[in-house]
Amino acid sequence: MITTISGVAGSGKSSVAKILAKELEYTHYSTGDMQREIAKEKGLTIVELGELEKKDPSIDNMIDAKVEKLGKEKDNFVFDSWLAPLFIPNSFKIFLDTDIETRAKRICMKREAESYTNIEDAKLNIVKRENSNRERWMRYYNYDFKDLNNYDAIIDCSKISIEETVKLIKEKLPKNL
Repeated sequence: MITTISGVAGSGKSSVAKILAKELEYTHYSTGDMQREIAKEKGLTIVELGELEKKDPSIDNMIDAKVEKLGKEKDNFVFDSWLAPLFIPNSFKIFLDTDIETRAKRICMKREAESYTNIEDAKLNIVKRENSNRERWMRYYNYDFKDLNNYDAIIDCSKISIEETVKLIKEKLPKNL
């Protein structure tokens, strides 16, 4: 079974996906990790990389091809990505939602590569990054990752822990796979 986890920035996608993969004894993949690695290699922030991706589709194309290939060639993995549900349509698709305050706090605490000066700065950059991505993906793929019709399960994890989120996901996973 392939499980894709999408959601807003700072919703806990990566943390949830890593724990879920470990508990299911699956492999974990993440386009966020791929993007952060590319940004670091290029000496850019993740927001600056997003701006570059608007003008240079080769970065998206490279990542998209990797994701699509994984979905066709592998099984038994968890993938956290905004677009994995699009490129791996045969997956069980989960969307994690979280309020902006919680998201900003989580990002400020966890990600050194995205060093923000304060919570308000983080909020502004989160919104800027998501809007930039949504515009690009609508233009390239006619796909809105925030359209909840694209998902099999939606979880608001604003007030629950990562562990509680993983437990909820496991309860929602199809039992017959």
